[in-house]
Amino acid sequence: MEYRELTKAEYTDLESRILYEDNHLLIVNKKVGEITQGDKTGDECLADSYKAFIACRDGKPGRVFLGIPHRLDRPVCGICVLAKTSKALQRLSAMFRDGEVHKTYWALCCAAPAQKEGLLEDRIDRNEKLNKSFVTKGPGGKTARLEYRHVADTDRYHLLEVRLLTGRHHQIRCQLSHIGCPIKGDLKYGAPRSNPDGGICLQAHNISFVHPVRNTEIEVNCPPPQSWKGLPVL
Repeated sequence: MEYRELTKAEYTDLESRILYEDNHLLIVNKKVGEITQGDKTGDECLADSYKAFIACRDGKPGRVFLGIPHRLDRPVCGICVLAKTSKALQRLSAMFRDGEVHKTYWALCCAAPAQKEGLLEDRIDRNEKLNKSFVTKGPGGKTARLEYRHVADTDRYHLLEVRLLTGRHHQIRCQLSHIGCPIKGDLKYGAPRSNPDGGICLQAHNISFVHPVRNTEIEVNCPPPQSWKGLPVL
């Protein structure tokens, strides 16, 4: 199988965003606007970009395997895990499903929460037509849980560290908006204006789990985006 030829700039960019790699895993820094997996837009997805990169870098004449055990929303940036072997994919998919992968996000919000830290536990309903989730008081929906901590401020925005305890559709965006802390740029959930890049200021910042094949502890951090002006490096 032949993959498209990358420009020098594309190759350098993809290489610079690799956060961890071994024979089984590839962990990368996803940009705002990239799709993790192919969709109806027909845009090249992150996995296909890295298949082309590996084929070029390693001189692979055949098919490059990269499985997708989890996804990040298109306007979100940060840590994305890809599996380089079918064994790793199968085990990672089960680990994400069973809550054995620990994920921490950074959210730059338009307002500070009333409490410096806390546990948010809600029931969330997903509206497929609107592609949006809502906190509901009724019997429907699914339980959504996260822990947050207010860790820093810029002149206008407030950085929350969020530990995701469940994995619901738009969970962080929905629950933070519900307590009056919409994420910067997130018009869908109450931010007053969009970001120039069309994304939102939500980053998958840290991930930790037991290696699906080697059985060793893996922990990866991602640096804050350059566009988050005034954010202290923590």
